[in-house]
Order: sequence, then C-alpha cells, then structure tokens
Amino acid sequence: MSKETPSPIALLTDFGTQDAYVGTMKGVILRHCPTIPLVDLTHEIAPQNVRQAAFVLWTAYRYFPDSSVFLVVVDPGVGSSRHAVAVKTEHGCFVGPDNGVFSEVLAEAEDWQAVILDPAVVAPDRPSATFHGRDLFAPAAARLACGADIATLGKPLADLVKLEPARLSLTHTTIEGEVIYIDHFGNVVTSIGRCYWREDGLLALIPRLVPDATPILFSPSTTIVYAGRHQFTGIARTYAHVPAGQATPLINSAGQLEIAVNQGSAHQNLGLTVGEHVVLRLGTLIDTKPSAGTT
Repeated sequence: MSKETPSPIALLTDFGTQDAYVGTMKGVILRHCPTIPLVDLTHEIAPQNVRQAAFVLWTAYRYFPDSSVFLVVVDPGVGSSRHAVAVKTEHGCFVGPDNGVFSEVLAEAEDWQAVILDPAVVAPDRPSATFHGRDLFAPAAARLACGADIATLGKPLADLVKLEPARLSLTHTTIEGEVIYIDHFGNVVTSIGRCYWREDGLLALIPRLVPDATPILFSPSTTIVYAGRHQFTGIARTYAHVPAGQATPLINSAGQLEIAVNQGSAHQNLGLTVGEHVVLRLGTLIDTKPSAGTT
C-alpha cells in the first residue's frame, strides 16, 4: 500500500552532525520516496543515553500529526540480541531498538502493536552489524510513512523492554524526585510533574509512577524546593520572574519541575547533575480535587 501523501518522519539520534550517519539515513528514506517530509528532533542525545532519548521523545511526540513516524536510533546494543522493532500507537508509529527508548511514550498509549523487524522484508540486501539505523530502521520507517501495514514488517511482539522509572514518590506534605535531564541552556529538569498553573495555585497531577495518587493543589509561593545542597522558597511562573543570574524553580513547558538560572546555566552555576535528589515540600494545600475541565 502506498499513500499519495507520505507521513512525516521525525528523526532522533545520538549521532551528532559531524559525521554522515544522519544524512545517510535520510538518503535511504528518500530513495524509498523523495517526498517524505523529514524533521530533525535532535541528534545531540548524549552517546548511548537511552533514558535521555526516551524523555526527549516524550516531550515532543504529542505535537506531531498522529500519522507521523518517529525514527529513534540510540542503540548501544546494536548487533546484539536486542530486537529491532516497529510500534504502532494512536499517536503515530515508532521505529528503533527495543531497549526501553519508547518507555515514556508507551506509558501514555491506550493501545499499541509491535513487531520485530524482519531483515528479509525490510533489508533484503542484508544489514550491516553496526549501522541498523541505515539498514533496518530507516527503510522500515519509510515503508510505514508510505502506508505499509506494520504487520507486514515482521512478527508480532507482545512485550517491550521498559526502563526503570525515575524516582517519584509522595507523602501528604512532600513530593520527591530526581534530576532526569539537562537541556542546552543548562536548565535542570526533574521527574516531578506534571504540574499546571491555576489561578488559585499549582495543580500536581502525579503520573503513572504513583497510580493511586490524588491530584494536589498547593500554594507555589510557600513551597520549598530542595535540589542537591540548594534550597529555594517559591516556584516561579517564568525565567524573568527573578533577576538575571538568579536561580529559581519553575514549571517548564512539559509540566515538569525545573531548576533554572535566568540568563544562565543551573547546571554550571549550581553544580546540579542527572540523578540528583530533589524534594518539593508543599506549601499550603488548597484542594485535592481538580476543577472541572482539568486534564
């Protein structure tokens, strides 16, 4: 089956841009169909950092058309016994190694279907042992973007590898988490979220990691945040809420608690790193039930 208008393919890798790896994968895709739209999510994932890739994918996938194909190649196990897979969800298809890189996305999927890519179907010229991005994942993504049924690409796979969840726990007065990501600006992103601003405070909707948790509405101005050896009082709405060079907790665009320095780097200025323990000591509890319309 071939669609008149191919779906977009979004690429996410740890390849960087110095070498020709990304361009070569794009060439393979364009040989299948020169009109496939290609989007670079990022190629600057830290080498072999599957957890970082899983988080970045999670922050981005929901903003793409539901027909999109996500080609993710962060693959420290290339050439090993790990499976090469394609996964279909209600919010797009995902192609890459079965190493946990799709954990965050699949945790939000109502339903999904996965197959182990069959090299005889996807790469009849026999894939190399070290560049599955070019020889397996890129042609599989191209086929899906052009309308191929995922079932034609390989045998069904019932279970996928899941990453160990990041730290996230709560009591009546605290939420504990850890630093999970540091972005290009040095902003320090934590596992504490999702949080949403409301007129009367901050609403914390604790996700699947604490499945029985009740949404918590609390006062941001009286909340204390501990990150490593640092302590902050209050959670800001924006970076500019504090003077240039000053650090503050805030809620980022993904709804996660973040430590930032206005016009600076929290990573460099505060020495915070991935894995650092973070505690949010809640301010005044306003309510424990989300208002109508909250999602």
